[in-house]
Amino acid sequence: MKLNQVSWDDLRVFLAVARSGSLSKAAVSLCIDHATVGRRISALEFALETPVFERDKRGYRLNAQGREMLVHVESIEASILTLGESLSGTDTGSSGYVRVATMEGIATLYLAAQFAEFKRRYPEITIELVTSAADIRVSQREADIFLGFFEPRGENIQMEQIGQFPLHLYASDGYLAEYGEPPGVAALREHRFVGYVPDLVRLDAVRWLDEVIADPAIVFHSTSMLSQMFAAGAGAGIVMLPDFARAERFGLRQILPAEVEVRRSIWLSSHRFLRRVPRIRRVAAFLTEVISRDYPVVPAAQFLKR
Repeated sequence: MKLNQVSWDDLRVFLAVARSGSLSKAAVSLCIDHATVGRRISALEFALETPVFERDKRGYRLNAQGREMLVHVESIEASILTLGESLSGTDTGSSGYVRVATMEGIATLYLAAQFAEFKRRYPEITIELVTSAADIRVSQREADIFLGFFEPRGENIQMEQIGQFPLHLYASDGYLAEYGEPPGVAALREHRFVGYVPDLVRLDAVRWLDEVIADPAIVFHSTSMLSQMFAAGAGAGIVMLPDFARAERFGLRQILPAEVEVRRSIWLSSHRFLRRVPRIRRVAAFLTEVISRDYPVVPAAQFLKR
């Protein structure tokens, strides 16, 4: 094994291919050409005297040696990033970009405003807020931090439950004037609803309306929580929304608040090595602070008493 022939640039290429599974995708992310990536991988395997990838028609996949190597190289990556920030000379001791991925609703209706305060605290750190209806894999560096409504899975992931938000039913005054306000849960059978497109739901966690009423009469479907909210605001039907949406500002009001409440946990996940990087650590700490403050976890026994 000729480790003296292996450079950090070689390891960066290894990481890019390991995460993307493709020479061409790795080349794009590294801003180099496809052929150079291939040569670097071949040279790396020659120096290591062992293959670290399996090649097939789907691309490049790590073999057993590659998976073991990945753990060590990601630790090196985190150390280099941490060193770079410690030498940056900024007042906060950290700078650069942090990509946070989560669902559209919480990103738009809650997090965007919170990050204004974060920017005041850490002006040298720039947030990239990415929205997706599916799980973003922090283990493959698709994002630095992922906030989800479910417990994430993956290798080398550090995860924690940082909050828990309630959801309630909302309707517009126009809708209630036309159809009346339901006096109880049983009366919901006579009402119209706004909800998700059933066969396009990619996260079971958002099937919250099903926990309140079986087979609701949904008259408007959308994959977007925002579209559902504005449709309900226009009088289309009753909608279930998380409290962080602050739906009252859009002309909706809560109905049956004492009788209907569903809860979902908020999980924060990041790569266990990269959490050491100061800018990522600061963003994770900030998110934990504001979410646990605004939407603390309610013990199960206390929630069941309601």
